[in-house]
Amino acid sequence: MRRPGLRSLRRRHGPNAERLDDSRPDVERGGATVLLLAIGLVFVLFGTFGAAVAAAGMAGQRAAVAADLGALAGAARALDGDAMACASAADLAGRNGARLVDCRLDGLDLLVTVEAAFTPLPGLTRVAASTARAGPVRA
Repeated sequence: MRRPGLRSLRRRHGPNAERLDDSRPDVERGGATVLLLAIGLVFVLFGTFGAAVAAAGMAGQRAAVAADLGALAGAARALDGDAMACASAADLAGRNGARLVDCRLDGLDLLVTVEAAFTPLPGLTRVAASTARAGPVRA
């Protein structure tokens, strides 16, 4: 059986017919796959960066809340002395996911500094610090 040549196929289907026997290599083959992989990688990198920024912001808020509440708890015990006020502040800061770094009584005002550790990326640990003051209201 005789196979129809390319010329006879063109005659049958017109001058704009698609070539069936194209022997040239397709140089763009797989280009869309590489492009989609690159775009996906960019999305993953931006997502990771966004998550790291969000973790830093949340750790800063956690440190601020722990410092505020620790200062308030310690100021309530200011009349019992420096040790009792700082112990109360350390307890409340620890319950809020932070660590008491500095605590001192200035008259009846308690100054508290806390640190909250966070991990923005795997293997990378950072610390957010915050300071708060609490004491009696002055007129």
